Amino acid sequence: MDLPVDPRRTLPSVDQILGWPLISVLVAQQGATLVKRVVSDELALLRGQLAPCDPDALVENIHRGVTRLLAPSLRRVFNLTGTVLHTNLGRSPLPEEALQAICAVAGGASNLEYDLQSSRRGERDSHVEDWLCRLTGAEAALVVNNNAAAVLLSLNTLAQGKEVLVSRGELVEIGGAFRVPDIMRRAQCRLHEVGTTNRTHPRDFQEAISSRCALIMTVHTSNYVIQGFTARVPEARLAQIAAEAELPYVVDLGSGSLVDLSQWGLPREPTPMESLAHGADLVTFSGDKLLGGPQAGIVVGRRALIERLRRNPLKRALRCDKLTLAALEAVLKLYANPARLAERLPSLRWLTRAPADILVQAQRLKPSLASWAGAHYDVSVRPVMGQIGSGAQPVEELPSHALALTPLAARRQRAGALKRLQTALLALPTPVIGRIHDGDLLLDLRCLDDDETFVSQLRAAPLP
Repeated sequence: MDLPVDPRRTLPSVDQILGWPLISVLVAQQGATLVKRVVSDELALLRGQLAPCDPDALVENIHRGVTRLLAPSLRRVFNLTGTVLHTNLGRSPLPEEALQAICAVAGGASNLEYDLQSSRRGERDSHVEDWLCRLTGAEAALVVNNNAAAVLLSLNTLAQGKEVLVSRGELVEIGGAFRVPDIMRRAQCRLHEVGTTNRTHPRDFQEAISSRCALIMTVHTSNYVIQGFTARVPEARLAQIAAEAELPYVVDLGSGSLVDLSQWGLPREPTPMESLAHGADLVTFSGDKLLGGPQAGIVVGRRALIERLRRNPLKRALRCDKLTLAALEAVLKLYANPARLAERLPSLRWLTRAPADILVQAQRLKPSLASWAGAHYDVSVRPVMGQIGSGAQPVEELPSHALALTPLAARRQRAGALKRLQTALLALPTPVIGRIHDGDLLLDLRCLDDDETFVSQLRAAPLP
């Protein structure tokens, strides 16, 4: 009696497969190293499954494996979560002007640190400093890679080895368990908490000042609100206390809008201009949140202090590259014409969309989504509340409309049905990210500005 042949013994070798005509073409296109890795992985899979080799299927799997490896990890998605400036989804989309500016300098040499007028070495921050000063009224400005870096650089430069006075109610934690006290420790300065969680008074700061103090700091509590029996020291009063003690006064705004958002009916956020007018010596804020630009941390304020920050060796470690500076310059220039800002800045355009317009869009897209979802899901248009995101105005909500997908399965099977639905939406060529709420998958349409792509991919990839 003949024993069955072990399928592993009949598998072709890696070198044999690399010589197959369709694989040799792939090697010529993508290189032997990459293809050889995929071939080895596929053979290992067949050995583990004790499966015989189907040459046609193996060739197809190798091609798929190479395509999968070469596919970009960072991809465009549809943000239908209802959170406009979503930290996990890249925060602010860049306007066309910023994209063009990036392309203009990305493919070749640029005058990043070269002064074309003097033919000498230049300062990379000069490409945005004039615009930042023009828009905020500051004497000087610099840019680093995010606002946490801006705070770190400011504290390390001005308060290394000394105390920083901060109200206890402002010791915030932002996304990813990133805390203000942690930044202070890394900046090699000591936190001195002032007042209580809900109430801090001018005398609390005055009594805490000593020879060990280096600066006074205000942290804008953008991602939470304390209500009820509260008291905080206004910026102008803190600036006065700091000046009397000959200490710098630093304000960390977090998001930091360059315009009054209330003119569009949005919640009002403090601006760098206001903090400087109140007497702040330095103000730090983000470039990729309410400002609507690339990820960046911006510091504006007194020239003498900015120059000290610029000379800190940390500045080089935290500096921005040419692409960020090109994009930021283009975005700042849009603020020269505030009347057209909501039209030209995508993040502001999304934030200011009228709920009635979103409702019309939802009604228009409902049939296409219902056709894609099939008979196992009910699709309806539903009023919902979204939010700005990225720590801005956490208790304020944005009225919107969503397409709600509700599983028609039995109650105990709905969780699995929602998971399958979510997986199918994420598998689309442009993944669709919504949110699950009360047994439904909600697709808030506030940030959807490409109906054609959304609908066409639904038609091309029906729900399994």
